Amino acid sequence: MLVLTAGLVGLTACTTASQSAVANTPSGGPAFNPLSVTKDDALAASVPAAIRSKGTLTIGSDTTFPPAESLGGSDGQTAVGYDVDLAKAIGTKLGLKVSISTADFPSILPSLGTKYDLGVSSFFITNERLKAVNLVSYFQGGTQWAVQKGNPKNFDLDNVCGKNIGVQSGSFQETEDLAGRNAKCISEGKPAINIVSLKSQTDVSTRLVAGGIDAMPAASITIAYAITQSGGQLQALGDVYGASPVGIAVAKNDIPLADAVAKAVNKLMADGDYKKILDAWGNGSGAIDHAKVNPDVSK
Repeated sequence: MLVLTAGLVGLTACTTASQSAVANTPSGGPAFNPLSVTKDDALAASVPAAIRSKGTLTIGSDTTFPPAESLGGSDGQTAVGYDVDLAKAIGTKLGLKVSISTADFPSILPSLGTKYDLGVSSFFITNERLKAVNLVSYFQGGTQWAVQKGNPKNFDLDNVCGKNIGVQSGSFQETEDLAGRNAKCISEGKPAINIVSLKSQTDVSTRLVAGGIDAMPAASITIAYAITQSGGQLQALGDVYGASPVGIAVAKNDIPLADAVAKAVNKLMADGDYKKILDAWGNGSGAIDHAKVNPDVSK
């Protein structure tokens, strides 16, 4: 995890030691204990028998994406974040234990139904992803860009061709946003974007602070968090755009589980626990009114 404290000592690759330094605790308000949520017997009965008998929801999450999901806690190895708290609250509502496994972001969706029951890792809902998995909407976020403080490389969003742009592998910003911008550059006979695709968002942010790339696009929540933690070494560039729903992923052949998850999220919304979780991590502005299975999206 990126050590984005003042001075930013040690601009090296992501390490276990550095992961413990970021996002250990909620930053937006009083901590919320997801285990304070109460079980809903009717919803628990709707969980598919195989998972109900197992008694545990196994969740894949790329824990390099604070404040949604990262590693922290006293041991530096505990998954924390609003996605993590929400997943635990969903599990409790459904009468299930929750086991969160750290996973590489691109590997999560292909592993649903075999290795993981759910993918909870800030997945923007896109039509392409909906072809492969079910997605339960629970949040809304957009895309924003960041550069080094003062924009020393004079990066301009209207002139990205030929620039060195860092992005997390498999993210919406890589597969949709940058891919579209790059295609436009090439079609206009301009230099292609040098897309520096890295395994984790933390690695991308670290590279930007070090000056190894010109700019980075990411989910707006991540940009805001990285700037806050950078000790004045990063700044946002341009406005947030492309607000889109974010979803919890479920295997394509498991609509019953997706329905149970959606109902659990909606129950958490009605109880007020959903908003408390987001507020505790400073992300209440991303709250939505109703969770849906496979909502219509334009992208």
